[in-house]
Amino acid sequence: MIKDKKVVVVMPAYNAEQTLRRTYDEIPHDIVDDLVLVDDASRDHTAQVSRELGIRTIVHEQNTGYGGNQKTCYRTALELGADIVIMLHPDYQYTPKLITAMASLMAEGLFDCVLGSRILGVGARKGGMPLYKYISNRVLTLLQNLIIGYKLSEYHTGYRGFTREILEKLPLADNSDNFVFDNQMLAQIIYAGYRIGEITCPTVYMADSSSINFKNSTIYGFGVLKVSLLFRLTRWGVVHSPLFSRLQPVQVS
Repeated sequence: MIKDKKVVVVMPAYNAEQTLRRTYDEIPHDIVDDLVLVDDASRDHTAQVSRELGIRTIVHEQNTGYGGNQKTCYRTALELGADIVIMLHPDYQYTPKLITAMASLMAEGLFDCVLGSRILGVGARKGGMPLYKYISNRVLTLLQNLIIGYKLSEYHTGYRGFTREILEKLPLADNSDNFVFDNQMLAQIIYAGYRIGEITCPTVYMADSSSINFKNSTIYGFGVLKVSLLFRLTRWGVVHSPLFSRLQPVQVS
């Protein structure tokens, strides 16, 4: 807990048996009030390891996709009374040691959403991000910043923190169950006017780290551009995408 704010860490998991313990060991348990792992029908012993570690574990009988997994994560966190929710991948790609810093930025009222950016500094390439992933990340981010009219170092990090208000206000149930869910959610946060902060995040790419294949990467790339265009066209009043049209601008003091 920070500033009387309940902190819940959620972990969308798929085949994370080999890296879960290492991730768990570096979580700052002194400020994290609850841990939730959602196993999206893994083919290994992720759920068993999670339960051995004492983590609140939910298992999907069928694979729902990355977005579908997150929906369960956030719904559960809200049911637990979370004020601040940090999404952490259990594959150890992102260091859990930043949870305290990310949660503090929201608990202090500075930001409504905090992203762990692999692009700020030299964390991405130094940590082993493949060159093609780095280039595609930079190109997509550049295009999104131009189309959306915002400025982020990257839109594609999987290390994210949210206030309770964001999770309650956004129409997350209507978003995709696939990888583009992340991008839809971030675009919605910007559209509604929530405050976003970024923090430099060193990353580690290992054999056991999750990775999207080329086919899904291509689908994701086109999906990202579609989200950005729908954002801009809805803002102009040309179309009324359900992703954005029902969102009301927040009042930021």
